[in-house]
Amino acid sequence: MAPSTGTVHPVRYLALFGVLVVALYALVFFTGDKSATPKLGIDLQGGTRVTLTARTPDGSAPSQDSLKQAQEIIETRVNGLGVSGSEVVVDGDNLVITVPGDDSAQARSLGQTARLYIRPVTGSIDVATRDANRTATPEAPAAETPAIDAPAPEAPADGTQTPQNRPFLAQDPTTPEATPAPETTTPAPPVDASSDGTDEGDAAAAEIAAARALRQSSDPTVQQQAVANLDCSVADPLRGNDDPTLPLVACSQDGLNIYLLGPSIIDGQEIADASSVFNSQQSRHEISLSFKTTGSNTWAEFTSANIGKQAAFTLDSKVVSAPTIQGATPAGSATSITGSFTAESAKELANTLKYGSLPLSFAASEAETVSATLGLASLQAALIAGAVGLVLVLLYCLVYYRMLGVLTALSLILSGVMVYAIMVLLGRYIGFTLDLAGMAGLIIGIGMTADSFVVFFERIKDEMREGRSFRSAVPRGWARARRTILSGNAVSFIAAAVLYVLAVGQVRGFAFTLGLTTILDVIVVFLVTWPLVSMASRSAFWSKPSVNGLGAVQEVARERKVAAAASAKETRA
Repeated sequence: MAPSTGTVHPVRYLALFGVLVVALYALVFFTGDKSATPKLGIDLQGGTRVTLTARTPDGSAPSQDSLKQAQEIIETRVNGLGVSGSEVVVDGDNLVITVPGDDSAQARSLGQTARLYIRPVTGSIDVATRDANRTATPEAPAAETPAIDAPAPEAPADGTQTPQNRPFLAQDPTTPEATPAPETTTPAPPVDASSDGTDEGDAAAAEIAAARALRQSSDPTVQQQAVANLDCSVADPLRGNDDPTLPLVACSQDGLNIYLLGPSIIDGQEIADASSVFNSQQSRHEISLSFKTTGSNTWAEFTSANIGKQAAFTLDSKVVSAPTIQGATPAGSATSITGSFTAESAKELANTLKYGSLPLSFAASEAETVSATLGLASLQAALIAGAVGLVLVLLYCLVYYRMLGVLTALSLILSGVMVYAIMVLLGRYIGFTLDLAGMAGLIIGIGMTADSFVVFFERIKDEMREGRSFRSAVPRGWARARRTILSGNAVSFIAAAVLYVLAVGQVRGFAFTLGLTTILDVIVVFLVTWPLVSMASRSAFWSKPSVNGLGAVQEVARERKVAAAASAKETRA
């Protein structure tokens, strides 16, 4: 027989639940974009599609193994950002990324090759100075090559990149008389696939080869010409295909500076972990990197030998950051990538670097809008079906449990209120999108909450069949029911967690919402249903059998009592 649970303060439980609901809706209406609408998935609201076309250095078709590996890495990036509802599929020699909503930038960032190299900076010049040098000497040839700057021998106090105004250390300054016109030495432009019948792969290979010949030459004269002709405002044909063993002329990510870089000293594959952090001292967002053993030792040796010089972090052939080395970095210590990052861009870049670079580089097509695969009609049908099912459950509870069914309805309504706020916040902060599979998980979870109420009420009836009053049966029935409720929800949560880990695509959304509603079931039953029933048991009105629907159970208890008394009397006779 279960003992009484002692003094209960139902108002405190209800107040705690009220505080949680108020806190959630305060976050909904006073943080972020303050929108009270959850994000919907591709199947309900449509999305944006970007097709990624593989670009190989030799123009050959990519292997299916490489495409599948790229697909897996992109899916891992999606999962690293949260359950976003994005889709990544292999379509022939292409990858097609579809993201909910109309933001094509997310799809393009997921398809970033993310080939990171750390290269020593040999020299740099800002684009404005280069262009000004051209206009300041009209008598010189139009394509005259300006001298670009070597890194400063002294490091700035904040460790940020600072273009200097001296020629390269490895060569003499370039004079106008000694600089040949680029028309005579610049490699041939990319081949036009439409003019000579070659396919797109050959055209891409020609573009990459031409860019490498100009921007990765070891000849100082060609390097100067590359600096003079590099246009940082157009798409980079070399993107993600630079040879790490050769020098590189590259633009900064913001397009304001041009750098001459030496061969790579560390490959991005040596990154063990990456995370976005906020540097409170410099008031900026950074990416913190930790290297594997080999990369960490190389970085320690390089920083100790190059104090006061710059090192460039290049991502897909662009310089993300070129800080000046302030001191030696001990092996095993983390280092940071600085730049003009926002909190979101720092998080996206850290996530991209953390899960590795793609085995191929891709050219992204223009974004196109994808209509909802199910549409608003299906969404409305799903909502109607859920509402009809919920009404039927409530009607059954009202018929079978009378006024206790009202407590069930109130508990389910409050559970729905909390679920809605959590859906909005998850969409805002982790990119969670609610699709039809996720809605199915929510509806099943609400049904499980109703099951918990049934378990509780049946335990109360069991106690009353033993002859107890409604008031004394409630705490004893709760003591027995809560163990069953916790056990059942624990099993459901484990099943949802296993499904989430093993599944892919929309099934993960179903598992996520099922696990979430399982947790909320426990919260609602403990903080709402149990306190409400406890308060009802102390009310003279709710204790009436005609109100709580427990008259038949009390009649069974009286019959058992009479039968037990008669049996005892016969025994004594």
